[in-house]
Amino acid sequence: MSLPIYRLQCQTQSYDWGKLGDASAVAQLASQSGAQIDASKPYAELWMGTHPNAPSVVMDASKTPLKTLIHESKKLSTETVYNQYNGDLPFLFKVLSIRKALSIQAHPDKQLGAKLFAEYPQNYKDPNHKPEMALALTPFEALCGFRPLEEISQHFQQYPELAQLIGASTCDALTAAAAEQGSESGKSALKDAFAKLMTSPADQVTTQIAAMTARVTAKASPSAIDSLLLRLDQQYPGGDVGIFSSLFLNYVLLAPGEAMFLGANEPHAYLSGDCIECMAASDNVVRAGLTPKFKDVNVLVDMLTYRYGSAESQKMKPEAYGAHSLVYDPPIDEFAVLQTVLAADQQEKHLPIQGPSILIVTEGAGELTGEEVKTESSFPLKKGYVYFIGADCPLNLHAAADGLTTYRAYTLPTIQ
Repeated sequence: MSLPIYRLQCQTQSYDWGKLGDASAVAQLASQSGAQIDASKPYAELWMGTHPNAPSVVMDASKTPLKTLIHESKKLSTETVYNQYNGDLPFLFKVLSIRKALSIQAHPDKQLGAKLFAEYPQNYKDPNHKPEMALALTPFEALCGFRPLEEISQHFQQYPELAQLIGASTCDALTAAAAEQGSESGKSALKDAFAKLMTSPADQVTTQIAAMTARVTAKASPSAIDSLLLRLDQQYPGGDVGIFSSLFLNYVLLAPGEAMFLGANEPHAYLSGDCIECMAASDNVVRAGLTPKFKDVNVLVDMLTYRYGSAESQKMKPEAYGAHSLVYDPPIDEFAVLQTVLAADQQEKHLPIQGPSILIVTEGAGELTGEEVKTESSFPLKKGYVYFIGADCPLNLHAAADGLTTYRAYTLPTIQ
């Protein structure tokens, strides 16, 4: 009996912020499935899934689209998952390779996603929400969630150019809210201050960024945040308000293996590094800075939750899943991700998962088999290989001499 395991050919996305040529992890991985790499081209994302903007196909003679494969066989998802998600995958699995900062952005919840799609289909391509999780493959920098109010208030003192844009009374109100430590009053003051910044006249933003960068450049010992501001100004010259936005958001450093979850209506921006990313199957993004693309500032300001907290509070805690695996399970229905790291000749069993999954090899080599090791059901594992795995299929992962690292995104039924 053949196993429901299918090797996939996946597409890359070439965005300006991606690493160039072979320096990109995305390019390195995609080349294993036949992609020809252009040294001058940015390879930003590898998409694994059924999203129509870059759908994966089965590496068979007919190049069957993965969506067609799933749609034609309910048992690959289980009938419950198939019906719950209309015969499709509910997640989009990615690898990102980041050379320069992505936009200051947030993703809508389901209600707002439907509204934006109905009213502005030219800017918002589907009605879904887009919660997402980033799992670092290399040292990874990001902006995520609002800083504690005390830190933002300190930035008004340390960066008077920011305070000049927001205005003394609004700055004072946020500082007072920080001292009171009241959640709702703090959120209100934070929204007022952030809105003032994001809606500041462009000429004033340009003037204050120029003043700030001149002052910071002259420092004998610039801080880490000073250096970040200067780097963002070099990447997005000409007075991008997103540079000042970074003084409101947590600067988060992830070591390899650390992860963060980005819920709906939470501000964030990836800055540098390589990561695994998984998200609900949507491409809805509301941008407001660090981008030449369409900016929807008023929608972003209105949609955010204005929760605030420390950088460490943004990180996820994985749980053990077998002897050599960790599961990263965010508080949403659509997906979770398994990380498996094996040393030379080690093995790991994955018990049957009651839903569809996609597995990618990011390091090393080995083989993938069903529950019983049989030659006819063995699949090679090499860096860059991607497999779709049907529901209820037990797996054995066996590492070769150089070890093996895999990531596996999956979904489970939530409607009984």
